[in-house]
Amino acid sequence: MLTIPKRELFIKRVYEIVNELKIPLIDERVYDKVTFSGSAAIAKVVFKFEEDESVIRGFLGLAEYFHTVVIKSKDQFFIPHANILFQLISS
Repeated sequence: MLTIPKRELFIKRVYEIVNELKIPLIDERVYDKVTFSGSAAIAKVVFKFEEDESVIRGFLGLAEYFHTVVIKSKDQFFIPHANILFQLISS
């Protein structure tokens, strides 16, 4: 039996929920390079996915609330807002 690695399952589930909520997502297919400056942020909030989908939904709910985009970089997702950087990672 073929099993999907946890990281790939995490990324697939984020994409499914993004499509369901109709939140704009920018990933490697769209941009050439992305960098984040943590020094400009007043706060950096990290959401850690550990098989509880509510963490993904809570993170994406922020993008919906702030009417902003989600940016994917490698296997992490980011929501930049004002001086706060929200980050979603898989454990």
